[in-house]
Amino acid sequence: MPERALPPWAEELRRRYLRGEAWQFLLHGAVHDLVAHQGRILTVPELLAEVLLAPTKDVVLRYDLSSGVEVVRGDRSQAALSRLEGLRAPREVLPALERLLLSRDRVAVVIEYAEAIAPAAETSFSSEADRAAVIALHRWSMSPLLERADNVVVLLAESLAELHPRLAANPRTATVLLPMPDLSARAQAIALLAPQLEPPVAARLAAATAGLKLLQVKALLLRSPEEARSATAPDGGDTLLGEVARRKKEIIERECVGLVELLEPQHDFSAVGGLEEVKAELRGIAESLRSGQVARSPLGILFTGPMGTGKTFVAEAFAREAGLPALKMKGFRSKWVGATEANLERILAVVRAMGPVIVIIDEVERTLGGEEGESDGGTSSRVIARLKEFMADPEIRGRVVFVVMTNRPDKLDADLKRAGRLDRKIPFFPPQDALEVEPVLLALLSRHGIAHALDFPRDRAVASAPLSGYSQAEIEQVVLLAGERAAGDLVSSAHLVEAIRDFLPSRDRDMLDYMELVAVFEASNRRLLPRRWAGLNTETLQERLMALRARVGARR
Repeated sequence: MPERALPPWAEELRRRYLRGEAWQFLLHGAVHDLVAHQGRILTVPELLAEVLLAPTKDVVLRYDLSSGVEVVRGDRSQAALSRLEGLRAPREVLPALERLLLSRDRVAVVIEYAEAIAPAAETSFSSEADRAAVIALHRWSMSPLLERADNVVVLLAESLAELHPRLAANPRTATVLLPMPDLSARAQAIALLAPQLEPPVAARLAAATAGLKLLQVKALLLRSPEEARSATAPDGGDTLLGEVARRKKEIIERECVGLVELLEPQHDFSAVGGLEEVKAELRGIAESLRSGQVARSPLGILFTGPMGTGKTFVAEAFAREAGLPALKMKGFRSKWVGATEANLERILAVVRAMGPVIVIIDEVERTLGGEEGESDGGTSSRVIARLKEFMADPEIRGRVVFVVMTNRPDKLDADLKRAGRLDRKIPFFPPQDALEVEPVLLALLSRHGIAHALDFPRDRAVASAPLSGYSQAEIEQVVLLAGERAAGDLVSSAHLVEAIRDFLPSRDRDMLDYMELVAVFEASNRRLLPRRWAGLNTETLQERLMALRARVGARR
């Protein structure tokens, strides 16, 4: 595979600088990763300072709070540079850098961890040093004297949300995203890190490490030297790839600081009892994803219906059926300024790099919007707006499929639910009659390894008919109770009758009926509706919904 002269983001920075668009740049994203370039593995600051800037600048400096100022290129014996090398605190470094930038041409400054120098915070809560740093960096971008000089300043920040908004949103600073490495970048890095690998093994490893940074790929290869050395045959590498697969889950979850879970579903649709129309709909989508039919692949799917109707279980089965990894979003909201937005950006960067992938968001109204009535300073609206922007990106169609679950779709932003974001809306309902209960009952007995002597239709009147209207989760509890009563013997209809008599299902019928009716309104296809709802006209459904809403309004 031919090596690229520079990564696309570096080419963009160089092109924009040569066109005179800006002389101050803000790089965000995978700024702490590695880059493969001309037979070397470099850090991003090294590539900037040594490769991109040094050939055209007389002085190149790197600065971060921990290490202070480092002179990468220039005469260290000069008084201005020798004084800089001993400084660390921004209140000393930034004025000294400004004097240098104003007094000399052909100077480049790379400032790492910019979010630690000018963190996102309300001005009234910022320290004097933080405010001074923000003002200095903002003033540089606006200075006509600096604009005329052949100088350049590059700020590095992993997340724009963690940087002061006056800098992150500054129109005079050119913002460039560093994405996580794509397949080509991973392949080039692996060729340098493990040159002993045969090309077929290296290609499989490059594909298997989707969603990882090159820094993490390097760590994997260094931690698995024996496996890497043994993977030298075209059909070899299974040990190494198995080790990568095992560690990838841990690495991705750690990279997202526990905000996601990389699922490994152990069941497909054969373990799902009932829901035949739902499974048929999802099988068609899974086939489109497997065969690469991008135009037929939805960007997102909404699962809606009362709690306990199997939405999460079916979502995991769908991922297994499609043969794709599944990433489950967990609560990523934080009380700290900018942290929630930064968490979401970190997750979306991994999602984009992992594709094709299925992203599962359970209880989406809580995950994205916080608790009802909670004032969050606009965080929820910013999070939802960013997610909508990501979901509407045509480049992710066929590579990222969101499966969003809720029992209260009426609480969701209407624009989030529109076609082009959540293209399919699939309702889930409790089994409506004995015929729908029986496959659920048998699937649950099988899933839990409970042997039984039930026979349908012989036991229908006493075993399945009384469970009509129970949610799948409630039927599961009845099955487990019956298993306990059988005490190792075959579960009989008598055991099931005792369990049904003992179990108390949810008594909040108004709320459950309301959730069910809202799911009816959200459904994108009439064939997915139970018979008792499919034949009703819109006006009748609307009247019932209004009546139920009036009864449950105080508990919305």
